[in-house]
Amino acid sequence: MVLTREYVDIPVDGRAMRTFVAAPRAGGPHPGVVFYTDIFQLTEPSLRWAVRLAGYGYLVAVPEIYHRLEPAGTVLEFDDEGKVRGQGDADATTVADFDADVDAALAWLGERASSIGAAGHCTGGHLAFRAAFRPQVRATACWYATGLHDGKLGKDPDAGSLTRAGEIEGELLTVWGTKDPHTPAAGRETIKAGLDPLATRLTWREYEAEHAFGRDVGDRYDPAITDEAFAETITLFRRAL
Repeated sequence: MVLTREYVDIPVDGRAMRTFVAAPRAGGPHPGVVFYTDIFQLTEPSLRWAVRLAGYGYLVAVPEIYHRLEPAGTVLEFDDEGKVRGQGDADATTVADFDADVDAALAWLGERASSIGAAGHCTGGHLAFRAAFRPQVRATACWYATGLHDGKLGKDPDAGSLTRAGEIEGELLTVWGTKDPHTPAAGRETIKAGLDPLATRLTWREYEAEHAFGRDVGDRYDPAITDEAFAETITLFRRAL
């Protein structure tokens, strides 16, 4: 499938949220997915994941999650300095600001897509989980979402995301690595118990892999498991969007 790629500015709170958009060139409207990255923003691995998803027939929008703090176009390196800076930006952003950004992205997609889903990796997985609270979001794929078990997201000490699982009306896929120190076994048990309200609308997948196993650079990348998890994601979106 031939795709278009562009950057657009989505307005939110009087400012511009720079967003990468990949979509099929022909036809439309297509189902839309807002995809939230890890703390390093719009890195090449994240953009490749978004383009791969778009190739299955989706309009994929990838907002910069730190647009309130960083200059447009800021991409952080996968090193200690980048990790510290990215986590610092996350810790300086309120949950209310993250939620406002989610609403702006969904509103933009709602004007262009035939239906709406959400996806995210790491911190972005937590943001996608919060996007799922919106009734227009029919399906959400959260890959190794951080902070769900202990409520940690941004500046707020407890985002209370897991306690709001009952607000999710669409389907939810959660993808975990069993070697992930950010969400250990006890944390995954807490999350799974908290997702009981979703009943048959939940797909839970655990793989023998590390945190960020789907990032196609570095020692933690697992191509085979990434392909399995990606196939689950496509199955979800094809069924629900």
